Amino acid sequence: MFSTLITTDELAALVGRPDVVVCDVRHDLAQPDSWGETQYRHGHVPGAVFVHLDRDLSGTKTGANGRHPLPSPETAAALFGRLGIANGKQVIAYDQGGGAFAARLWWMLHWLGFDAAAVLDGGYAKWMAEDRAIETEPVIPTAAAFTIGRVTPTVNASGVMASLARQRLLLIDARAPERFRGETEPLDPVAGHIPGARNRPYTLNLNPDGTFKHSAFLRAEFGALLAGAPHDLVVHQCGSGVTACHNLLAMEIAGINGTRLYPGSWSEWCADPARPVATGA
Repeated sequence: MFSTLITTDELAALVGRPDVVVCDVRHDLAQPDSWGETQYRHGHVPGAVFVHLDRDLSGTKTGANGRHPLPSPETAAALFGRLGIANGKQVIAYDQGGGAFAARLWWMLHWLGFDAAAVLDGGYAKWMAEDRAIETEPVIPTAAAFTIGRVTPTVNASGVMASLARQRLLLIDARAPERFRGETEPLDPVAGHIPGARNRPYTLNLNPDGTFKHSAFLRAEFGALLAGAPHDLVVHQCGSGVTACHNLLAMEIAGINGTRLYPGSWSEWCADPARPVATGA
C-alpha cells in the first residue's frame, strides 16, 4: 500500500490494474474554470480520471467560509464513490508538478479513513520528462461504494480564535512569505496572517525538480519549526485549505503524525473583520 508518495516507476508498474484509481488534479488558481481540464484533454496518465478542485474537492461557498470550503464527509464520500474508489483500491493523485493540488485529494481521502492514497512524486511534469505513456481520451470511472472509515478532526475558525490568547495551537501557514507578511495579496481581500502563525511555504518541501525532499531533511526542518510543540497542537492553514495539505503531507513523509488542518484558512479568517490580523514576519 502506498500512503504518502509513489514514484513514477512505481506508478508505471500499476497502470491498467483494476484495483488502482489514478486521479488527475491539475489546476491553476488564475484559470480555475478550464485550465486543468484542457491539460487533461491534451494528455494524461493512462486510465486517470479528472478531478476538479473547485467543483469536486470543495463545498458550497457562502462568502464567509473561504475560497475552497471543505465539503461534508457525506458529499466527499459520494464523490469518491463516483470516482470508483472503494476498499481494496489504491488511489494515486497527481497534478502538474509539486503536488500542491494533489495533496488536497490525498488529505481528503485520509480525512475519511482511506489510507491507501498517495501523491505522485514530481507529478505530471516528471512523468512527461521521462517520456512515459499518456492518453488523450477522457476516462469515465465505474462507480463504487466508498465507505467512510473515520472522520479525522479538523479545526475551525472558532477554535483558532479561542486559542489565540493562550497561543495553545501552533498554526503553520503554507503561503508564500510576501503574502504571509501582508506585503501583497493576490487572491483575498485582506492581506496579512493569523496572529501567532509561523510561516512554512509549501515550496520548501520540494527539491528543484518538484519532488519531495528526503524524509530526514523534512524531519529536521519541521522539527526546528515546531521547536518541541506537541504534534496534536499543530494546525495547518494557507489561503484556502489547499496548499496547507502539502505541509501536512510533508510532515507525514517526515514521520510527524497527528497534525490537523484548518480548512477555511486565511480566506475564511479574513472574511470576518472582527478577527484580528497580523502583518510582518
